[in-house]
Amino acid sequence: MSQLFLIIAALLGATGVMLGAFAAHGLRGRLPENLFNAFETGVTYQFYHALALIALALWLKQTSSPWLVASGYLWLAGVVLFSGSLYALALTGIKWFGPITPIGGVLFILGWLALLVGAVKLGAVS
Repeated sequence: MSQLFLIIAALLGATGVMLGAFAAHGLRGRLPENLFNAFETGVTYQFYHALALIALALWLKQTSSPWLVASGYLWLAGVVLFSGSLYALALTGIKWFGPITPIGGVLFILGWLALLVGAVKLGAVS
């Protein structure tokens, strides 16, 4: 599982750089400010969770926990729904992508809470 999460984190990081560059050089001035900001927010959260997934993968090399694994999958689903919906909203202007974003945000939160439970159960927090 650790290797899979490292691979996914690397892909999220690489695509985050590409999407950030695309926004800075291809979208700035072409999108209304609110949609440009939405796109950038998607990139930012994608990066946060790519870095978190790297740390999680390294932790999983040392120990095993279904809570930690769940955390990784929840973060990945969060990136797809949160960041993905913001990218789609910004690029298409289709408003129904907007209500998907909070679902991704809830998945991010659940992933962090799963990490908390895993840490407590593993005795990382005493």
